[in-house]
Amino acid sequence: MKPGLREALRSQVLVGDGAMGTYLYQMGFPIGISYEELNLLRPDVIMDVHRRYYEAGARLIETNTFSANREKLSKFGLEGEVEAINRAGVELARRAVGEDAYVVGAVGSIRAGKRKNVRTNKVKEDLREQISILYDTPVDGLLLESFLDLDEMLIALKEVRRISDLPVICQFATEGAGVTQDGVPLKEAFAKLLDAGADVVGLNCRSGPNGLLRSLEGAASAEAEHPPYSVFPNAGLADYVDGRYSFPATPQYFGETARRFADLGTRIIGGCCGTTPEHIAAVAGALAGYVPDPEAAKRAAAAPAAQVAERAPADAGAAVPAVPSIVDLVRQRHTVIVELDPPKDLDIGKFMEGTEALKKAGVDALTMADNSLAVTRMSNLALGSIVKERTGIRPLIHIACRDRNLIGTQSHMMGLHALGIDHVLAVTGDPARFGDLPGSSSVYDLTSFEIIRMIKQLNEGIAFSGKPLKKQANFIVGAAFNPNVKYLDKAVQRLERKVEAGADYIMTQPVYNAELIEQVYEATKHLSVPIFIGIMPLASGNNAEYLHNEVPGIQLSDDVRQRMSGLRGEEGRAMGVQIGRELLDAAMRRFNGIYLMTPFLAYEMTVQLTEYVWEKAGRRHLSPLPK
Repeated sequence: MKPGLREALRSQVLVGDGAMGTYLYQMGFPIGISYEELNLLRPDVIMDVHRRYYEAGARLIETNTFSANREKLSKFGLEGEVEAINRAGVELARRAVGEDAYVVGAVGSIRAGKRKNVRTNKVKEDLREQISILYDTPVDGLLLESFLDLDEMLIALKEVRRISDLPVICQFATEGAGVTQDGVPLKEAFAKLLDAGADVVGLNCRSGPNGLLRSLEGAASAEAEHPPYSVFPNAGLADYVDGRYSFPATPQYFGETARRFADLGTRIIGGCCGTTPEHIAAVAGALAGYVPDPEAAKRAAAAPAAQVAERAPADAGAAVPAVPSIVDLVRQRHTVIVELDPPKDLDIGKFMEGTEALKKAGVDALTMADNSLAVTRMSNLALGSIVKERTGIRPLIHIACRDRNLIGTQSHMMGLHALGIDHVLAVTGDPARFGDLPGSSSVYDLTSFEIIRMIKQLNEGIAFSGKPLKKQANFIVGAAFNPNVKYLDKAVQRLERKVEAGADYIMTQPVYNAELIEQVYEATKHLSVPIFIGIMPLASGNNAEYLHNEVPGIQLSDDVRQRMSGLRGEEGRAMGVQIGRELLDAAMRRFNGIYLMTPFLAYEMTVQLTEYVWEKAGRRHLSPLPK
């Protein structure tokens, strides 16, 4: 009989298997299907893949269950097949390789991929379900792989240790930055996992051998008590040529790096995306006859040549605000933010006229939406920079999840930092199919909760990928809140989650009911962050009916609709301002934060309401127009 997995890792280096998903893709199975469902639909194919890796020299085989959790399977309508797919995955691996190899149950991250916002309780439930099923099968251990954040990895590990003493391998997905995606240095993350009961810690995916080698060199311990490591690199970076994905790293290159990993104390070496049985055969050949040398691992870990930068000190490059933030101001006095929509064309003349008038009225910040209602407008980043430079008004930029993927979002935020624009509002964004370019894509790599958390991570000097940024950003992040709902308590619970994610202040959708303003106050007074009540003056009776009936998140009271009915032109705008003043009377009794939205670039209306705020507050703004 073979020794137990823990015992084997004390005396030898085990060769792991290679990719499953990308190998199935190479065999002709398309992207976009559930590869785990093939455990049920094509068991012959899955067994054949396992057998090929075994014959190449792999002696640690992963089950085809990486995404076999309820959350991931629900994408394919397979949430009812969690148990069947996991049990079949173990059975197929065991039948393919017999008792000669170690079979480990593969468990992947639930929050990785598109970083779909999954609540912690849901993560725990789904991980517990899959882990419990795998525990009740003849596996030799469990492999928690491709986790991005230490927090989720610890959730999974604790679920294992709650029910099982099986050997557990914990692997982060990293790009060579030396930190997890939530900014924890790998050495620190490894130590916490070992304290929580991990048997092996390591890395896989997102990088080829070079990137994982650099990360491991930075995290490896030079102390006598050296934990066993595992690595499963990609076959380099994916390329897309002639409609096919390919990976450049050759089997020979994999073989050449295998011993370098082993010298660092790596006791499991396999492959991830792009690797094939040929890559694993090269690793097995390179490690034939290899005997682990603890002293060699200590020497390799102590070598200074490839140290990886860890998380920057808390004060490294921290920006110090030259003026009080919106949050500082609103805690001291009434504070006015005015929204002025960027133009839909290339003429910024009227926009800048409005900006100058609002500056004279004394607004504290000018906020610009990010293609609101999915209608294409001029870049708010560009206009924010112009406003800041020409007028000195603080620009507050909306950031929608809809239009940019993770790469574009971080790049956008880095650009804002470079321009000195540090106030933003994180919003989901209306779906593209309802805008002026309905054929365009809605990206939604991030939810509004996640974009708040990721932006605040930039304030720690940590990129979305977990890499250090050398400096820290200083973003003040707002969150949107729609109180125009049937169940206000449910909306407040969602708002609480945004505050937990790191929101510094809240801006509401426009409110047209004084009683609702009072209800919002009572429902949110326990929150630690300030709230800016949204008020948008109505321009006409038609405008009122359009907002009430066609714009999501806006509801008008019957009284307001009746008062605006049939009004247009100057008469309609005058009534809209009057109603706005009445709403301000109610809002200013309860809230210091006022958020005025300008309809149709009719800035004269929000100028009047701004002046009314200062009149009621007993404060006159005396700043002249810039010359």
